[in-house]
Amino acid sequence: MPLELHIVTPEKRIFSDLVDNVYLPGADGELGVLPMHTGLVTALKPGELRYAYHGTVQTLAIGSGFAEITQTKVVVLTDSALGEADIDEAHVEEAIKRAQEKLATVDHNLDAEEVAYLQGVISRSTAALHFKRKYRP
Repeated sequence: MPLELHIVTPEKRIFSDLVDNVYLPGADGELGVLPMHTGLVTALKPGELRYAYHGTVQTLAIGSGFAEITQTKVVVLTDSALGEADIDEAHVEEAIKRAQEKLATVDHNLDAEEVAYLQGVISRSTAALHFKRKYRP
């Protein structure tokens, strides 16, 4: 019995089809989902999402978000989902550097929202960079 998998970002639906299993970067660690899994909603942290589709393992670097899991369906709502080919390593490294520099500036007047945004940029970018380097040909 396959699982329905839906991966959605604010911009578009990334994937929607039947899969054999899903592995998600949950807030408390990696979460494996097979058909007939107990229902739950969990927070996701930036990292690697894997799923078995037509006999091959597909991978995406995702940002933070949430997953709703039922016995027959997994819905992933995330702020980003990128394949290895979509990640420009130099661009990601530069984004990390800029965010770290802005956070490290002693005389900055950042409010809590700006700090959270910059920390999110660093977290998502670091996860994407790790993913890119893991699957780089």
